[in-house]
Amino acid sequence: MDLKENVMSKRVKEIISASIETKQKILADEKMLQTICDAVNAIADAFKNGKKVLFCGNGGSAADAQHLAAEFSGRFYKDRTALPSEALHCNTSYLTAVANDYSYDVIYSRIIEGTGNAGDVLVGLSTSGNSGNIVKAFEAAKEKQMITVGFTGETGGKMKELSDYLFNIPSKDTPRIQESHIMIGHIICELVETKLFS
Repeated sequence: MDLKENVMSKRVKEIISASIETKQKILADEKMLQTICDAVNAIADAFKNGKKVLFCGNGGSAADAQHLAAEFSGRFYKDRTALPSEALHCNTSYLTAVANDYSYDVIYSRIIEGTGNAGDVLVGLSTSGNSGNIVKAFEAAKEKQMITVGFTGETGGKMKELSDYLFNIPSKDTPRIQESHIMIGHIICELVETKLFS
């Protein structure tokens, strides 16, 4: 193994170790573990009451939003009834029209105004917690008396005060934050599915 391979191998191990360390911090955080359970109960109750769960994010967080919405509307482990869930960025005609005619900052809040109902759940993913369009979506959701679930980095940003359930991952490193977002999202999907279809 030459020097460059040694350096690369060392970096690979550092990245994996950092990911594990972030997850270990979550594992040791009793408050966050309880928040996961509380969010599971809130989302399961929303589905039981005929409500929907909507997701929003930007970039990699948009991909995670779409991924998690599909776990509900498709399936996770169980062959069961589809659950009403979608990611709000998937209609590109709507997205580009509103971004062009109004502002990118209102792409999500506007669709919440049109389709959100009291008791629905809005899940927003933003590693900074300060993404303008997610913050505005949460504000619109609050006006509609929706339940808000925030996935952020360690400070929570502006989303902290707008989240009924907050997962502020203990890291400042975007990839490590996103890895933990999808982990917690998967836990929620599994436990909601189990709760509804056990």
